[in-house]
Amino acid sequence: MTRIAAYVPNLMDRSRFVGSVEILQTLDELKSADADLVLVDVSKPQVLDHLPAEARVIGFAPHVDTEILELAKAAGCMEALPRSIFFQRLPGLLGDSDG
Repeated sequence: MTRIAAYVPNLMDRSRFVGSVEILQTLDELKSADADLVLVDVSKPQVLDHLPAEARVIGFAPHVDTEILELAKAAGCMEALPRSIFFQRLPGLLGDSDG
């Protein structure tokens, strides 16, 4: 089973994640996340400095934040997606945790 963690400070966004996702509360928890897949709101301050090195990281930010999305890729995100696309793909990402 794939271990999934998420750093999503926005409570409305966080409500879209199912119970099998470990919700990371702090940047220190993000940096040391022990998960196979880490989902991250990269629009939050200092997040890019705390990405875990050992996990597959997928970031998201508002589509107008193209610079942040590019910086996220450069910082180590496997993918950096506009928020709308990320949330469209979220059920598939979470469904992979069963495999």
